[in-house]
Amino acid sequence: MTLTQPSTVVTQTTPRTVGRRYQSIALMLGVSLVMMVGMGSRLVYLQLVEGDRNQQLAENNRIRLIPKQPERGKILDRKGRMLAGSRLSHSVFLWPLARKKAEWATTLQRLSQILNVPEATIKNRLEQAGYNSPFLVRIARGVSPAQVTALAEYGSQMEGVQVDAEAVRYYPNGDLAAHVLGYTGEMDDRELEKRKSEGYRLGDVIGQMGVESTYETLLRGEWGGQQVEVDGEGQVVRVLGKKPTQAGKDVQLTLDLELQKAAETALGNRKGAIVAIDPTNGAVLAMVSRPTFDPNLFSTRITDAQWQRLQSEDHPFVNRAIQGFPPASTFKIVTTTAALETGKFSPDTVLGTYPSITVGGIEFGDWNRAGFGPLGFVGAMQWSSDTFFYQIGMGVGDRDLIQWTRRYGFGRKTGIDLSEEESAGLVPDDEWKRKEVKEGWYLGDTVNMSIGQGFLQTTPLQVAVMFAVPANDGYLVKPHLLKDNEAAQNWREPLNLKPETVRILREGLRAVIDGGTGEALNVASLPPMSGKSGTAEDIGRESHTWFGAYGPTAKPEIVVVAFGENSGGGGGSFAAPMVRQVLAAYFNPKKKITSPSQIEPVQTD
Repeated sequence: MTLTQPSTVVTQTTPRTVGRRYQSIALMLGVSLVMMVGMGSRLVYLQLVEGDRNQQLAENNRIRLIPKQPERGKILDRKGRMLAGSRLSHSVFLWPLARKKAEWATTLQRLSQILNVPEATIKNRLEQAGYNSPFLVRIARGVSPAQVTALAEYGSQMEGVQVDAEAVRYYPNGDLAAHVLGYTGEMDDRELEKRKSEGYRLGDVIGQMGVESTYETLLRGEWGGQQVEVDGEGQVVRVLGKKPTQAGKDVQLTLDLELQKAAETALGNRKGAIVAIDPTNGAVLAMVSRPTFDPNLFSTRITDAQWQRLQSEDHPFVNRAIQGFPPASTFKIVTTTAALETGKFSPDTVLGTYPSITVGGIEFGDWNRAGFGPLGFVGAMQWSSDTFFYQIGMGVGDRDLIQWTRRYGFGRKTGIDLSEEESAGLVPDDEWKRKEVKEGWYLGDTVNMSIGQGFLQTTPLQVAVMFAVPANDGYLVKPHLLKDNEAAQNWREPLNLKPETVRILREGLRAVIDGGTGEALNVASLPPMSGKSGTAEDIGRESHTWFGAYGPTAKPEIVVVAFGENSGGGGGSFAAPMVRQVLAAYFNPKKKITSPSQIEPVQTD
């Protein structure tokens, strides 16, 4: 039994063992089949359903798109001298796709410390681009060599951070002509949303005011870049494609660099403006406004301290050359024109002048508080008699005076290539006064307007255009900054003035210099000049001062207008010396002027 029992056990157990083996094999085959079906389904899903997406993710992990900003076009003066160009500077970029979202925290903190940029600002820029973006995102411009070195020292913590050289805007003359040139800066979210359709992207630099803004499409250029393959450490393995940048076009202005320097020097740190134009076609030769700013500050990230300092100054971004102020006695050119063109006064009119006249119970005085005795138009212009022009204004009437004011271009923009910043000024009338002041037009308003006071507002540029009318025998010119086809006749339109009107204006303006309120310009170093002074009251504050001149008298080449905002004094004593200084630079270009001229003041309007 012992022998048969094992045999029996063997014979009985053998079939069971074999059965289990087949059962295991069947089970394994079943499981394998299920796994193969599952894996196959997953592969089908990954390849057919999400194949494109996964391929894109794989490509993004090894292919980097490196956009390259174009060099901005230069801004040149009328002789081709550079007013704005570019210089190389270091910028810091992030490659969002290089790291997972959670891995950026430490890097952003370190970048904030090195670059002096708030961590929240860097994070916001990264989030705007998106953490899966294959594009580089600029987070800092104008990085110093010390900061570049610091970034290199933390190389192991700087995965996805790249330092590159790129061109930034450079103004070689600092704040010279800042209000004309403007400045550049990175677009904010609002600007980007508005201009996305024009091909702008996050981090783009754009002209923010002045010529930089007006001629943005010319100066901008076209982006280029590279598509490169990188290894696991982010190092470039090979360049897959390349599109060269296209530099922006250069823009040549009518400004004359040396004359601009002379005008800047003449105005100095005084608050106000100086404008010089060609009276034959309106080309702007110089334009200065104070206070001012250095546009280089905005070529890199401006600091909070710099921004606060700018804000503490008296509106340094306002271009006073194209903002409105009462023109004072310079406006007597318009009053004279209205008198002669309407025929209400003849060229040989002579009127008595007095210490004052009373209109509607209000006393309107003459500036010398004594009057000048009997005067004609030329003598009244020479001495700037207020009581003479009060009488002329009342005789002309408000309708004709206002009409001729508008014909001279006042009350509307001149059309200069700074339209976004230019004021139209103000030519008041009965309708305007009823709406804004809630009362009708009085005779006293006409009296005030006849000498450029009251509600009337004109810009220094508009006043320069006014002076160009007698200088060029009766044409209204359109001021412009772009040096392009300056000989074209469409820069001017005729006012169709009578020859006698032009003669009286020219004789009167010459008399101002030759023994009148503009004697500061009656010097041997200048050819014979013509001009007019003006002093405008500003209730509760110091007066504004004006002086405008053109020359040479016989064949005028240049008009210069100087304006002092709340400067006090008289136009002949404060503003005329500045005009003289600019004219001296124009007619004697080899003589360098380095400081404001010291001319003895004279008592004038």
